[in-house]
Amino acid sequence: MSQAGKSILLVDDDQEIRELLNTYLSRAGFQVRAVGDGAGFRQGLCAEPADLVILDVMLPDEDGFSLCRWVREHQRFAQVPIIMLTASSDEADRVIGLELGADDYLGKPFSPRELLARIKALLRRVHFSQERGVEVLAFDEWRLDMVSHRLFHRDGEEVILSGADFALLKLFLDHPQQILDRDTIGNATRGREVMPLERIVDMAVSRLRQRLRDTGKPARLIRTVRGSGYQLAAAVTPYNYV
Repeated sequence: MSQAGKSILLVDDDQEIRELLNTYLSRAGFQVRAVGDGAGFRQGLCAEPADLVILDVMLPDEDGFSLCRWVREHQRFAQVPIIMLTASSDEADRVIGLELGADDYLGKPFSPRELLARIKALLRRVHFSQERGVEVLAFDEWRLDMVSHRLFHRDGEEVILSGADFALLKLFLDHPQQILDRDTIGNATRGREVMPLERIVDMAVSRLRQRLRDTGKPARLIRTVRGSGYQLAAAVTPYNYV
């Protein structure tokens, strides 16, 4: 997949980082817009939606967590992949970001080359999901539109999914009734080849359960298989629009 011309909106209050990433990512073929605060980010995204967003956690006016939440609450931007940057080594910050709907995170200081690899992986994942032939997957009381990434309950409610939510749900729907371990879930949903933190994977599953109203004890739809991983306990029916 050619990623040339894809647009990236970056918000970071460090001017040197903005200039460095603007130059580096532009040379890689991306169209980069860089702003220094939350207000500039909101204005920039509303004026011209981006193909991918990079959010610094610490900003002068509001933090990246609130901006991530704002993006996910708006249907127009809900599917845009988000990478969060954090100078904190605290696992809690990473968990919060992913729980709010971020697709990946990167700790500071970081290598621009690693960031570029993560960007490409996220965009490949989005492209792959959009190229699948089946347009709708029905399961239990739900229907997932594979083209628009929109999730509908049979009572008509629409649930907005982040890119990470969609990738995780799609993984389960591709492997119904199969037990998926945490490594498989982490690699597929975050596009990385490193061992994922168990806490992060568990939080991603918990967030998806909330989207699916699957919050009983024990969960009915996405079951925990102790010592092994998670399992989608539902049949999946693919079909196309008529």
